[in-house]
Amino acid sequence: MSQLAPDWWKSAVVYQIYPRSFADANGDGIGDLQGIIDRLDHVAGLGVDVVWLSPIYPSPQADNGYDVSDYLGIDPIYGTIEDFQRLLREVHALGMKLVMDLVFNHTSDAHPWFVASRSGRDDPKRDWYWWRPPRDGKAPGSPGAEPTNWGAAFSGPAWTLDPRTGEYYLGVFSPRQPDLNWENPQVRHALYEVMRIWLDRGVDGFRLDVINHVSKDPRLPDGEPTVLGGSGDGSPWFVAGPRIHEFMQEMHREVVAPRRDPVLLIGEMPGCTVDEAARFTDPDRHELDMVFTFEHVQIDHGATKWQPGTFDLRDLKASLDRWQTTLAQRGWNSLYLNNHDQPRAVSRFGDDGRYRVRSAKMLATVLHLHRGTPFVYQGEELGMPNAPLTRVEDLVDVESRNQVARELAEGADPDEVVARVGRFARDNARTPMQWDDSQHADFSSTEPWYPVLVEHETINARHARADPGSVYHHYRRLIELRHTEATVVHGDFTMLLPEDPDVYAYTRRLRDVELLVLGNFTGETVAVDLPLAAWSDAELLIDNLDVPDAATREPDRLRPWEARVLRRRRTPE
Repeated sequence: MSQLAPDWWKSAVVYQIYPRSFADANGDGIGDLQGIIDRLDHVAGLGVDVVWLSPIYPSPQADNGYDVSDYLGIDPIYGTIEDFQRLLREVHALGMKLVMDLVFNHTSDAHPWFVASRSGRDDPKRDWYWWRPPRDGKAPGSPGAEPTNWGAAFSGPAWTLDPRTGEYYLGVFSPRQPDLNWENPQVRHALYEVMRIWLDRGVDGFRLDVINHVSKDPRLPDGEPTVLGGSGDGSPWFVAGPRIHEFMQEMHREVVAPRRDPVLLIGEMPGCTVDEAARFTDPDRHELDMVFTFEHVQIDHGATKWQPGTFDLRDLKASLDRWQTTLAQRGWNSLYLNNHDQPRAVSRFGDDGRYRVRSAKMLATVLHLHRGTPFVYQGEELGMPNAPLTRVEDLVDVESRNQVARELAEGADPDEVVARVGRFARDNARTPMQWDDSQHADFSSTEPWYPVLVEHETINARHARADPGSVYHHYRRLIELRHTEATVVHGDFTMLLPEDPDVYAYTRRLRDVELLVLGNFTGETVAVDLPLAAWSDAELLIDNLDVPDAATREPDRLRPWEARVLRRRRTPE
């Protein structure tokens, strides 16, 4: 029998690898599986427990692999199934687990299932996707003939006409990503079989891409018009749709329950409310282990992602406090600020200039001491900043590229559009990993698929691992603390100073051990409006100041971007 506790992941830390941008071993400019194998010492050196791979399946790469054409293969740009098996063995040999990224809301339009589905209205796989005729009285392809007014996430209508059959298919992200019809039990069981095969190959779990989109209201009503070109918002009819919990329970029953070893299930859930998350992750319901919320990474958005708002620390605290509190008694949080879909946190919430190192450490400290499972995205542990996205040509991701094209077609100013869209573009997170200060940052021996940041001469893994005061080693200390201090994993959470616009403060407590976490989200020295005299005898577990500044630390004031974690023992009440 397995020696792992069913909830082993509560004390774990996950490291996300975006294979295209991690390490290129064969010199074609694109990261690959052998490159990951060659760099596993860097990942293992952090002390993480789980490696999560973004999709490596065969794909036309319309959305960098999130458009899958074969769920069971390996895209040749990354290697072979033998390379994958070798990677899996190496990950396990280093004491880590491997989580695959599964994209089950949609496939590529090149997937054999969809090729069959669109071949004719009477094909057995026709009902594996969402097909609908034009609106009543409308000719196929005419204005407004789409079955509903829904817009797609990557711009344009969510419905695409197939001229051969005269019907439209649904793709809530793009025409290259048609949505699977989970109402058809054959679809669901085919996907569950995919999961079983990967588990039999030895993987330890799955991150399920936009999994809360898979249940759609079969009526497919029109949505309320949005600011995005007048299209309708279909999300009320497919975000946490009517059968979503039934589907997740069925998945757990069919795939997870029969396994001897625990299987980690992580659900990415845009638009998920905290109350829904509590249901998805309540262990008594047998659905998912944790979900990715988007609420906290949308607080600096305006009316849309592309109309930036203003970051207010009080909004971030309110969001994270709500999730910590609601999931305290049942359910579990995932903790992240960075991933392949988000701008770099040090540029977004910190200071990527003078205080880059210190603010990167502060953000990590504040995040990792929350209750939940932390996720580290490649390069985050180096304090990598955003890319310099100043030209239309710098934007290569399908989402940002389509948004810019749409706005330029409407007569917008190119410089203004690129500056605004570039702020939140996913391209920021996808620049190649910076291994050293040589040409191409030792990511590849040739020109990479996307330019390496010029900052790689000073921001790189070789320098970071050699410098005890680096962001990398700060992450190592945070991860070790999670593994050794039970209060970090199991303690309760109390937000302090919720209305303070500058200081993030909270406590964690388990029995007689209490931790105080402080973070200054500004470039100025600020006062901490707390009775810190009561913590005068507390142990300083972690901070982020260098030696000169630490020598002049003031107990009730925080230096620019300073973070502290204090521990004391108290008599249980």
